[in-house]
Amino acid sequence: MTLPPSPLVDQLDRIERAREARRRRYLLEDERITLSHGSGGKASRNLIEGLLVPTLGHGVLNGCDDAAVLDLAGTGRVAFTTDSYVVSPLFFAGGDIGSLAVHGTINDLATAGAVPIALSLALILEEGLEVAVLRRVLQSIQTAARAAGVPVVTGDTKVVNRGKADQLFINTTGIGRVRNGVSLLATQICPGDRVLLSGPVGDHGIAVMLAREALEIEADIQSDSAPLHEMAAALLDAAPLTRCLKDPTRGGMASCLNEIAQLAGLAIAIDQARVPVRAEVRAACEILGLDPLHIANEGKLVAIVPAAQAAAACAAMRAHPKGVDATIIGEVLDGPADMVIVRTDVGGSRVLDMLTGDPLPRIC
Repeated sequence: MTLPPSPLVDQLDRIERAREARRRRYLLEDERITLSHGSGGKASRNLIEGLLVPTLGHGVLNGCDDAAVLDLAGTGRVAFTTDSYVVSPLFFAGGDIGSLAVHGTINDLATAGAVPIALSLALILEEGLEVAVLRRVLQSIQTAARAAGVPVVTGDTKVVNRGKADQLFINTTGIGRVRNGVSLLATQICPGDRVLLSGPVGDHGIAVMLAREALEIEADIQSDSAPLHEMAAALLDAAPLTRCLKDPTRGGMASCLNEIAQLAGLAIAIDQARVPVRAEVRAACEILGLDPLHIANEGKLVAIVPAAQAAAACAAMRAHPKGVDATIIGEVLDGPADMVIVRTDVGGSRVLDMLTGDPLPRIC
């Protein structure tokens, strides 16, 4: 008598098929690096999956998560992440490169289910940078770190020749302690799970673009840059079976959801009408010919939660100041595998693909 495969066997088989599909899909055929390789879209995935992971890869790195979770004997599980910030301009409505570096690294730890412990700070300074500018950035870093309760404990400084950097680049690394019993991986999502979003999308990318290009668009658009670890903790308290958390940064919601779907070998469907977008951001995107779902965010959280815990998770986010507009925007489907579908306002549907090209360079 032949027994039917167990759900776990089915899931492992699906994950392996998804990994093989990713290996075939992402190939780095370019001879030179372009700005598109840093956009968070298809070219970025080609660079990561086609060169970096095959060259450096091993069990932890192959997961391509925002933070690595390491099981340290005697001390429990620790999340470890690093990120570099090259945003232009350095200052924009709602934030600057300093606060952005602090918030972004904290959020990568939060999406791993970790309580942030400490940060490192490395500065690459260009010859000729005004000390007043550097002081302003450092004060912003100090304010953001203190407000989040996550100290900067070590760092490094380098100075390069004039013209060899754009004023100031920052690298931050963070460590955090992973909550007991929490495991957040895209490969754990299941058909029927709900997709939650903590608030309006597109604020950060449009705020940076307006500041950089000095476009004559009269709109009060502020970056959403913010630390999300406290909201993530509240969500995990309310929905302890949460499958996956992500922050939709470079490449926006489109890249975020596609990465999850491709890692899991499943499909994700979202309702366009349920995705919150501020009127000012929507108008700016229409003028510039951009899709808000491709625009970067720095203070939003995507959660995939079992259907039975979705309402509790959404309520927990709404109870936090940074998640008052949280909503359930869609669900996970059996197929078509590796795809994200948007159900449109007029009753149709379209495929939401990753960003192609680089309409918003240097946004983080």
